[in-house]
Amino acid sequence: MTENTRPASEMSDDEFAGQFRAWLDANLVGEFAEIKGVGGPGSEHEFFPQRLAWERHMAAAGWTCVGWPVEYGGRGASLSQQVRFHEEYAKADAPARVSHLGETLLGPTLIAHGTQEQKNRFLPKIVDITELWAQGYSEPGAGSDLANVATTARVGEDGKWHIDGQKVWTSLAHLSQWAFVVARTEEGTSRHKGLSFLLVPLDQPGVEIRPIQQLTGTSEFNEVFFDDAVTDASMIVGERGEGWKVAMTLLEFERGVSTLGQQVGFARELEQITRMAHVNGSAQDPVVRERITRAWIGLKVIRAHALRTLADRDPTGGTASAAKLLWANWHRDLGELAMLVQGAESLTGPTETSEGAPNDLRDPENVELALWQRLFLFTRSDTIYGGSNEIQLNIISERVLGLPREARPS
Repeated sequence: MTENTRPASEMSDDEFAGQFRAWLDANLVGEFAEIKGVGGPGSEHEFFPQRLAWERHMAAAGWTCVGWPVEYGGRGASLSQQVRFHEEYAKADAPARVSHLGETLLGPTLIAHGTQEQKNRFLPKIVDITELWAQGYSEPGAGSDLANVATTARVGEDGKWHIDGQKVWTSLAHLSQWAFVVARTEEGTSRHKGLSFLLVPLDQPGVEIRPIQQLTGTSEFNEVFFDDAVTDASMIVGERGEGWKVAMTLLEFERGVSTLGQQVGFARELEQITRMAHVNGSAQDPVVRERITRAWIGLKVIRAHALRTLADRDPTGGTASAAKLLWANWHRDLGELAMLVQGAESLTGPTETSEGAPNDLRDPENVELALWQRLFLFTRSDTIYGGSNEIQLNIISERVLGLPREARPS
């Protein structure tokens, strides 16, 4: 057993974080230093092959899936150690992860609900980053309302699941080998009843993936069409018709410790915008100063709420919904603040001489947008993807406050 693969339970939080920080300092160099800070929402197109190579480099050193139990290839890191891991990763300005959906969502869900066969088949390939996953939840007619999915799956004469329907806003489906798909498997059911959670290979004739071009000019989201796509009968997680329970487990993991690392990235963005305001003089404007101050306070509130959410499992989903509302609206407002600080320059293309504004000229395929312009445009979607504001407010009002349920079509 190497030092980097020693179980986290044998180390203090400081030792664990220090070991990871030292590894990052020693390894985020050379070819990997060139991809510092790249990728992430709105920028997933950036240096994808290099980021994949970086993550496989992490895997070889035992730095993927650190929160998983040791028997499944993880390090058994405690909650506090996982928080430190994500914060150190963000502080190092390491590139955005490419295996987020597999490592932080599907993997823990399989550990909780999967069969031993499924764990043996999929978990090692998530740990070593040889298979990437996409999430098949949202649909054109359902949006963030997962219970309204219309995609169907039936067992054919060959004993396999046959899937028909359409998913949308499927992040990185065009770069993934598999998708976890929520489909309706029981005829005549509605809402959350009769759903099943299926694991579906994407490289097959019955699957068509169409990238969606965004305002930023990039295409990290996709439409995915299933036309008699198949997957083996064993590729169902949990019991047939009980996919809602599995899907809700996964959504709990979605708002887990990785959000603390996300907030370190947010803090860096705010710091850069504040520096830009001082350089170009807009910080002298009292409106700008107030907006920067409110953003700083808002970030502290987000962190405090996130820590409380991690420490207190909430079966209603209310605290997780509040967390989504907090960070999504804050980040959207940060994009607007960046435009306010830049003033008229925010309406023009990037230049290499824009002092104080770190323009993103590294990608020759997307030089028409500066970094802050892309931030502004992409954060319009923060309040939609991962569960829209409206859905989060409904969850809080109905499940936490006990208000009457919103009228829905019968």
